[in-house]
Amino acid sequence: MHIGFDISQTGSGKAGCGFFTHAMITAMLASAPQHRYALYPSFGDFFLDPQMPAGNPYPGTDVHYGQRHVTMDDARGFWTQGDLETALGNPDIVHSNNFWTPAQIARSRLIYTLYDVGFIVDPKWTTEANRIGCFEGVFRSAVAADWVIAISHYSRAHYLKTFPHFPADRIHVVHPCSRFTDAGQQGTAPKMLDSVAPHSFWLSVGTIEPRKNQRMLVIAYKRYLDGGGRPMPLVLAGGKGWLMDDFRDYVSELGLSDKVILTGYVSDDELIWLYRNCYASLYPSLFEGFGLPVLEAMQFGAATLCSNTTSLPEVAGDAALQLSPEAPEAWAQAMLELAADNTKRKELSAAGQRRAAEFDWKRSAAALLDIYEQAMQSPKRSDMAQPSAPSAKHGGLRNPIHVQE
Repeated sequence: MHIGFDISQTGSGKAGCGFFTHAMITAMLASAPQHRYALYPSFGDFFLDPQMPAGNPYPGTDVHYGQRHVTMDDARGFWTQGDLETALGNPDIVHSNNFWTPAQIARSRLIYTLYDVGFIVDPKWTTEANRIGCFEGVFRSAVAADWVIAISHYSRAHYLKTFPHFPADRIHVVHPCSRFTDAGQQGTAPKMLDSVAPHSFWLSVGTIEPRKNQRMLVIAYKRYLDGGGRPMPLVLAGGKGWLMDDFRDYVSELGLSDKVILTGYVSDDELIWLYRNCYASLYPSLFEGFGLPVLEAMQFGAATLCSNTTSLPEVAGDAALQLSPEAPEAWAQAMLELAADNTKRKELSAAGQRRAAEFDWKRSAAALLDIYEQAMQSPKRSDMAQPSAPSAKHGGLRNPIHVQE
């Protein structure tokens, strides 16, 4: 097969979508090198990373780097042209991984990765421009995609509820896995934690944004301290997102400035150390399409507390304590109990490692390749009297927007 694969979000600042894409293409290249791969560092007119590498970072015997664009105008001109498939070299598969949908694909099989449709649940979780752009991409996929790859059963069900016209037999679940292939890695401590002893801090990993629910978490943490909890700092590891510019002031107003550590974006090596050396990992997200930080924390033996909503129970199974993301008192009480029970902490650590081992990139890559084969043997949806796709002339959003997991 000639596989065209969107890698546009795999740059140095990648978040959840980029980690999924990077790990999936890496696994496919390792397990199925016989195919021809065309990798697209620019894909569509919704997302653009002008700092993507100038050369192909994914080696292989038949791996080719697509056209790289550094301005949105250049990207828009290329990706919205009428005969896009000819410009791409007529691949058998065109796989979109960044929310955007090339609705003018007429011959290639269009595969679309569905992360979530959380942007329709609560407008306060993101900017209006991003919400509209994400919805447009997902809507167009519901009209034009030949196959949809959902990253969780929850996301699959949510998509079909939102777009009931999409054929249910053409949306399959392929779970992400941890991007860390060696669970024995030790990592390196971030410099700002030099004075913090291992196993003496709470950790929460995720972009600082409303959906990740850090405001509720710091309230729960304050109640934990007020309830006599061990004075372990709370470390929030993640880059700055949207709609949280006042978060440091919020922490200060709670009297927690000297107890809450915001690391900003951390390297993979630092993240491994944080997972391995925290007392426990806290993930109170309001909505997730999957929830990679839960899986990664369990992989490195972190006792894990997470929300009991959306896809997170699917990831955590019975290996984590699951709590309502809207109940700070319950989180505070769970932290108090866990801080006083190291035996329970060790039990959660062992259960998490067993659970994490059930997710494997080789199996996920094999499942995706099987779907490609099935798609090639099946007619396009446009040949099955489906509704016509939106006009390929649509220009999309006018500014690059970073979609964050």
